[in-house]
Amino acid sequence: MDRQNMQSESNRGVIAKPVFLGNAPAIERVRVAADRVARGDAKVLITGESGVGKDVLGRYLHAQSPRARSPFVALNCAGVSETLLESELFGHVKGSFTGAHRDKIGKLQLAHRGTIFLDEIGEMSLRMQALLLRFLENGEIQPVGADTPAARVDVRVISATNRNLPEMVAAGQFREDLMYRIKVVHLHVPPLRERADDIRLLVQHAITRTGSQVIIDEEAMQVLERYRWPGNVRELQNVVEQLAWLGHDGRVGVPDLPPALLAAAPSAIMRKHERRRQVADDLFQTLTSGSHKFWDHVYTLFLNRDITRHDMRELVRRGLTATSGNYRAMLHLFGIDSRDYKRFLNFLAAHDCNVDFRQFRTGVTATPIERPAVVGAPASPIHRPPLQGGNVH
Repeated sequence: MDRQNMQSESNRGVIAKPVFLGNAPAIERVRVAADRVARGDAKVLITGESGVGKDVLGRYLHAQSPRARSPFVALNCAGVSETLLESELFGHVKGSFTGAHRDKIGKLQLAHRGTIFLDEIGEMSLRMQALLLRFLENGEIQPVGADTPAARVDVRVISATNRNLPEMVAAGQFREDLMYRIKVVHLHVPPLRERADDIRLLVQHAITRTGSQVIIDEEAMQVLERYRWPGNVRELQNVVEQLAWLGHDGRVGVPDLPPALLAAAPSAIMRKHERRRQVADDLFQTLTSGSHKFWDHVYTLFLNRDITRHDMRELVRRGLTATSGNYRAMLHLFGIDSRDYKRFLNFLAAHDCNVDFRQFRTGVTATPIERPAVVGAPASPIHRPPLQGGNVH
């Protein structure tokens, strides 16, 4: 689920039901524990590395609880200064500090009868920890600058952190009594590298969120499964979104993956794709040098399965790069008679070897590519066409 959409919904006091995905045993244990804990009002501390989905688990707990119809209010404790954090939690009255031009209701009051999610609670100052501890002990809130009696609210507190609170307690950076208050139940979300079996499920969910029809081939998926994902699920979502928008013709292969993933790919997979790139380079060289023609050489190799669909797509990409995305200009480049234009396009489409020309359109005329004369055609340079219509008819 999109975090921004969930945040806007929670600001209106409504929360769409979150999806806590994963079939790995470690995630299944967390989900079973969460379902059991959600039935009560016990305070919950969620730990885990950045990007594992602690906020999603917090929303899942609320959605499964008897408080599901009441507000879910989230606050990132690391995102505001100490003074503003106190105002965000407890509210303030007009004139209580510089910039307080009106009364403001705090998030604890907004979450009355519902749940408040305190993200990055380990970043709270010791003073704010003391104020939060007092609230947890008596449930009372008093806006900054108010002199009226404190009001009492009914709020379930779910906290989250990527830091080691016991180590912070030992270093004097976190109150031990507060840690025990917020850690009645402890749920730890494992990093993505420890549940590689969930990669395919998460990738498909991320693709669905983009609304695209991109398909990731098996070898590329294996690279995704072997990658360690230091940014966890958040990083995976960003990578999939990038692939969905930049993928070639709705298909993603190993060469389309980001450099960081390619650097971590098994050497056997990379050697295979290096070989494929070499095949495409050799084919391009023989065609542009005039030593072979497309229909007599490349077409025959493809029909005999001596080269693959991937090799053919790579060859077409090289042609489109040389012509700034102009399929018609590729005819002379590859030694194809101009009368065979439709035959060429139909062949590529029939075998799923066509490539979207738009990504190669630069609008800049490149240095002419010289090609030797072939039978029935004079030698002439091929210029990259300007960024205008007529690339594909």
